[in-house]
Amino acid sequence: MSRSDDPAAAWARLAALTPARIALGRAGAGLPTREVLRFGLAHAQARDAVHTPLDAGAVRAGIAALGFATLTAASAAPDRATYLRRPDLGRRLEEASEAALAAAAGEPVDLALVVADGLSARAVHEGAVPLLSALKPALTGSGWRLAPVVVATQARVALGDAVGTLLKARAVAVLIGERPGLSSPDSLGIYLTFDPRPGRTDAERNCLSNVRAAGLKPDLAAFKLHWLIDQALSRRLTGVALKDESDRVLAAPEGRAALEG
Repeated sequence: MSRSDDPAAAWARLAALTPARIALGRAGAGLPTREVLRFGLAHAQARDAVHTPLDAGAVRAGIAALGFATLTAASAAPDRATYLRRPDLGRRLEEASEAALAAAAGEPVDLALVVADGLSARAVHEGAVPLLSALKPALTGSGWRLAPVVVATQARVALGDAVGTLLKARAVAVLIGERPGLSSPDSLGIYLTFDPRPGRTDAERNCLSNVRAAGLKPDLAAFKLHWLIDQALSRRLTGVALKDESDRVLAAPEGRAALEG
């Protein structure tokens, strides 16, 4: 900001560039009423994102419309209240789902995809199908063997390890609703794990975060995820040993052309 700038105008320009709460103004010693109301709305949206149940049937129908086979699964957490209090139960499959996935497993596959409610069903409702739609052409051209997409409820990230093991997958990618912030109740996260099995740690996963219309766009997220899957399968690793260098590919003309279709 130069000394000649009007401070209010300069702050207004900065505020237009970010959803962060800056330049809110004040009314006496407090915030203006409109900002108090906006904060209350954001807090309510975050709470709703956590507590709204996943419409697994609608999500599964949207995924099936893209041409993917689908399955459903549930964690060992019997309800939302238990899920929020007991994260460990969200990392394990219920017995019925474990048996169903084991029965559905066929020959080994290269990749299993899990769409999970996590802490924001809204993120899954709004973001899972657009992401899979953007990802599908790359999956089709890869030649990889795919398991049916599993739609999981009351799920934590690590539930993908159990799913991947049962479906005999070399790698699993979990698309999951992230913990909502006060400006992002609709953020989808993607966690990729090579050689999934119970006991894997977060250090053994790669994460793409903030996938949403106002964050990492679905087409770019799909490009990055496909790059990471390809590297994971060829190098037989994920996590801290695998760095996301997909931006280098995008910097080349052919990479940008691939992203733009």
